Amino acid sequence: MADAEDLKSSGDFSSCGFDSHPGHQFVFVFQIPALFCRTMSHMNWLRFIGLALVLLFIGVLPLFHARTRGVQGVAAESKLSYLGFDRNIYPGDSSLPVLRTSFAFTSYWLSPPPGEKVNTWKGKRELLLSHGFGFLVLYRGRDSSELKTETDAMGKGIQDSRHAAASAKSEGFAAGTIIFLDIEEGGRLPAAYHVYLRAWSQELKRAGFLAGVYCSGMPVKEGPGVSITTADDIRSQGLSREFVIWAYNDACPPSPGCSFPSVPPAPVQSGIAYAAAWQFAQSPRRKEFTAHCPAKYAPDGNCYAPGDAAHKWFLDLNTATSADPSGGAK
Repeated sequence: MADAEDLKSSGDFSSCGFDSHPGHQFVFVFQIPALFCRTMSHMNWLRFIGLALVLLFIGVLPLFHARTRGVQGVAAESKLSYLGFDRNIYPGDSSLPVLRTSFAFTSYWLSPPPGEKVNTWKGKRELLLSHGFGFLVLYRGRDSSELKTETDAMGKGIQDSRHAAASAKSEGFAAGTIIFLDIEEGGRLPAAYHVYLRAWSQELKRAGFLAGVYCSGMPVKEGPGVSITTADDIRSQGLSREFVIWAYNDACPPSPGCSFPSVPPAPVQSGIAYAAAWQFAQSPRRKEFTAHCPAKYAPDGNCYAPGDAAHKWFLDLNTATSADPSGGAK
């Protein structure tokens, strides 16, 4: 092994250090195995620095990749949410400029809503589209009492799906639009209802549309320490995993009440992690669930848009991961 003076003149290293000035030694901050150090002692110091830089780059690259993945994960978690409204009765043409100032999307019924004999939304898609609204497209689902047997349930699922698809096409909704089946019942659904849902989903897919459900995201107790939401019940049923979920949960918390935040809450905050949309306020309010809401409803128990000073149009409020949750603006 060469002595120190020979190494300084040749530019080599006698160990993992370099005597840059008499009495001072530069020591690398990372440790290198002895065998490697002995090998490096026979290399030109410029070549060694080059190799060290390569090794440093190789070490930093995975960290950079991990950080990039972390940033992407945060971006996914902070995905934008959009505010929308729904109601059974069309609010009228004059309401649209006012409502559009607060909402990105609206509901759109393809059938008469629950409790109604006519559908007042019929023929309004183009006008709503001209104002820039996205859509939550709805069709009234059956009550479980209407499904007498599983065979009956299958037939009615096919029948309702075909009617929904025909209505969607006549209203100008393109293939691929998600049609949400309105389910008003909460808790676990009977077996016949799941047959109805499968038939609805499969027949709707054959017609070129996608299946969604509007259903409860509120836990219902089934026994000591046991509860179920309708959304989870549907999600657990094989083919029903194909459904896009629009969950309702107006209980405070997690609901912010009758509020119109500039940054709407994410649907995941409903308690249903896979929900694409969340109805967090209903009109009229349900007192047993809304007594502790931070944002209050109007004295008549309804929720109204900020621009509706005359309280003409009571609304249900929703948030979604898309400004066009059904994809109906295509």
